Amino acid sequence: MTLTSPRIAIYLRNLSGGGAERVMVSLSGGFIKKGIKVDLVLNKVEGAYLSQVPPEVRIVDLEAPKLPAGLPKLARYLRRERPLALLSALHYTNEIAIWAKYLSGIPVRVVVSERNTLSLHGPSRSSDRWSPLLARLFYPWADGIVAISKGVAQDLTFVTGLPPKRIEVIYNPTVTPNLLEKAKESLDHPWFKTGEPPVVLGVGRLDEQKDFPTLVNAFARVRKIQPCRLMILGQGPQRQKLNTLVQQLDLKNDVAMLGFVENPYVYMAQAAVFVLSSAWEGFGNVVVEAMAVGTPVVSTNCNSGPAEILDNGKYGSLVSVGDTEAMAQAILSVLSGNIKSVEPAWLKQFTLEIASQHYLNVLGFPQQVDSLTTSG
Repeated sequence: MTLTSPRIAIYLRNLSGGGAERVMVSLSGGFIKKGIKVDLVLNKVEGAYLSQVPPEVRIVDLEAPKLPAGLPKLARYLRRERPLALLSALHYTNEIAIWAKYLSGIPVRVVVSERNTLSLHGPSRSSDRWSPLLARLFYPWADGIVAISKGVAQDLTFVTGLPPKRIEVIYNPTVTPNLLEKAKESLDHPWFKTGEPPVVLGVGRLDEQKDFPTLVNAFARVRKIQPCRLMILGQGPQRQKLNTLVQQLDLKNDVAMLGFVENPYVYMAQAAVFVLSSAWEGFGNVVVEAMAVGTPVVSTNCNSGPAEILDNGKYGSLVSVGDTEAMAQAILSVLSGNIKSVEPAWLKQFTLEIASQHYLNVLGFPQQVDSLTTSG
C-alpha cells in the first residue's frame, strides 16, 4: 500500500462471534479496498472472526483482557501511531475510545457506533446496566456518532438527549461478496436432501433478546398442520431452557440446535423460511442475509430494524413480538407458497460498498477516497 495512504484504527474488545465484530471486520476490508490503511486494535486477540480479517489489516494486541486496562494502552497506541480516525463499537469500548482520545492528547477523530436500542438493551443484562448513563454522559464528547438503524437513532436521542442531527444512520454492510459466495457452498446435512420436509431456520445468540421460545412454540403449531423441521444456529445461556421446551413439546425429532457454525449462509440459502423472533434488535443482520440469499423472511416487528429492512412488510412478514399464533400463521403462509420477492435495488443500501463510504464520510474522509490507489 502506498506510504501516503491515511490510516484508520478500529477498536474492539476482541473478535468473538457477535454481529458487531463481524461488521467491523467487513468494514476493515471495505476501507482497505478504498485505499485506507487499517489497524484493528483489540484488547485481546481472540475470537471466531480472526480468520476472516483481511491480510492487509494490521492487528494490534493491547494485551488487556480486562476492559478497563485497555484505556491507557489505547491512549499510548494513539500517541505512538497517530491514526487520523478511530472507530469503535459496543459498550464499553465506545466509552474507552472517547476517554483514550482525551488521555492521549492526540487530535484523532473518534466515531462511536451504537448498535442496539439502549432503553431496552441496557437493563437486560447486569453488565449493561450502566450503558444508557455512560452514553448520555460521554457520547457528546465523540466527534461522530453512528446508529445502525433509524429506530436505534431515535432511541439514542431519547436516552441521551442528543439532537438528531448529531447522529448518522448507517445500515450495516451485510451484503458482501463473501456472504454470497459462502451461500453457494455445498451443505451436507440430511435435512436438506431432496424429498425431506421443509426447514424453518432461526439464527442468533440463545438469549432473552432473541426470544427463541416464541419460535419453538410457533413451530410446534406449524408442525401440527404440516410436516416441517426447525433448525436453530447459535449458542448462548438459554440453550438448556430451549432443550427442555423442545422435550416438553415432543419435538426432539424435528428440532436441531447446531450451536455456532462458521457458515450460516449456506443454511439460510437452503431453508424454506427464515424466522427472526427477537424481542428487540438494533438492526437485524440476519434478516438482510436471508433476503440476500433469496430466502423468505418472517420477523417480529420489534424495535428496531426489521420493519426498516423489510420496508414495513413489503419484502417479508412482520408479526407482533411474542405472538406465537401470528408467527405460526406467517410461517404456514410462506410454506404454502405465499412468498414476497425482494427487488435487487432494495438490497444495495445494505452492501459493503455503500456502508464503507458512509462510514468514511463520518470518519472525515471525503468521497474522493475512491480515487486512492494501492500497490504492493
